[in-house]
Amino acid sequence: MAHKAGFVNIIGNPNVGKSTLMNAFIGEKLSIITSKAQTTRHRILGIVNGDDFQVILSDTPGIIKPAYELQASMMDFVKSAFEDADVLVYMVEVGEKMLKDADFFKKITHSKIPVLLLLNKIDISNQEQLEAQVDHWKEQVPNAEIYPISALEGFNVENVFQRIVELLPESPAFYPKDQLTDKPERFFVNETIREKILLHYKKEIPYAVEVETEEFFEDDKIIRIRSVIMVERDTQKGIIIGHKGTAIKRVGSEARKDLEAFFDKQIHIELYVKVNKNWRSDQKQLKRFGYNQK
Repeated sequence: MAHKAGFVNIIGNPNVGKSTLMNAFIGEKLSIITSKAQTTRHRILGIVNGDDFQVILSDTPGIIKPAYELQASMMDFVKSAFEDADVLVYMVEVGEKMLKDADFFKKITHSKIPVLLLLNKIDISNQEQLEAQVDHWKEQVPNAEIYPISALEGFNVENVFQRIVELLPESPAFYPKDQLTDKPERFFVNETIREKILLHYKKEIPYAVEVETEEFFEDDKIIRIRSVIMVERDTQKGIIIGHKGTAIKRVGSEARKDLEAFFDKQIHIELYVKVNKNWRSDQKQLKRFGYNQK
């Protein structure tokens, strides 16, 4: 049998379950997941290998109207997902009616490549709702194949994956067959710490934070990590640290547990907080953090 390989890019509004789906396909937690919008900031590749296929999945930020430079850079990652896709996965959730950006929606409906429209979170809907939603999306995106799924519960996920493999072009593998992602270890350290901040802090704090891992030393038994949490203002620094350092200790403790499971090794982690004023609107800083690729 001929070998198939290609890029499968997942797009949709914030919080529709894109990261949950990608992690379900891969069987590993590559993308962080929280109930907050804009959890995913980068375009993250996850690679699923079989004897006769390689599926290169791409999780992208939720589609929004950018309000500052960081968000504009996030939307550039989404635009790039249209450029190299062999299969486009457009995710919506039950009750949703439209993509938040008309230009992106037009690109989907005029796509020359296969489009799979996944109607997610059907575990919280009834049959009548589901049928109405399927009819709605058939009308909105007539060029798409529609699959009701529950990414969280795993319902219909395997069928969608098999269909993706069927749609891929014949091609040799793009990456070594033992490779899981295109991101380095430090990226997953940063994202794990940022996930804990998204979970435990409110209002603007999680969106004003960037994490940078300055040291990552690995030996046979332990990985020693030193990471810096960047904030935009002194008041945010105080909130991140918390009374007598309790808040930042919780972040470090929870991140360490997740990273030990991810790397299957003992982890020693040190966290520091620095003020980096207006980094979200600074082109140079965004480039340094891997956002602005222009």
